Amino acid sequence: MLFTIRTTVGQERIVADLLRSKHSKEKQEIYAIVAVDNVRGYIFAEAPNEAEVRKLVYNIPHVKGLVTGGVDLTEVGHFFEEKSLTVDIHKGDLVELTAGPFKGEKAKVVRVDDAKDKITLELVEATVPIPITMDAASIRVITQKKV
Repeated sequence: MLFTIRTTVGQERIVADLLRSKHSKEKQEIYAIVAVDNVRGYIFAEAPNEAEVRKLVYNIPHVKGLVTGGVDLTEVGHFFEEKSLTVDIHKGDLVELTAGPFKGEKAKVVRVDDAKDKITLELVEATVPIPITMDAASIRVITQKKV
């Protein structure tokens, strides 16, 4: 059964690390501790009952409390699915760079590497086309190429 632990927003990873450390010392019956990137203020713990989780979170900094009752995995399973950042980006799309030295510049997508979530771009306003490889998280699609 999954149990939801309320934490201070932004401290989810720290709390999860503290819980893992306490778990390894005290050997409580906890199967997994997960801090999901897109769920702020909460982490999940898998345990046979709520009492085990209450013992684990006792006296841990940044823990605000435990949400009473367990959660079925089908209710929160979509949080654990990893989606590629490059799924909506295609060769020929016009994008804006949101990070790095060329922040704010417009560029055209030359190549998409789905496995590494990397995009190769050419700046639109550059006099000489120089390929730049960036993370897919560092760009925003402006217009998509007509298929």
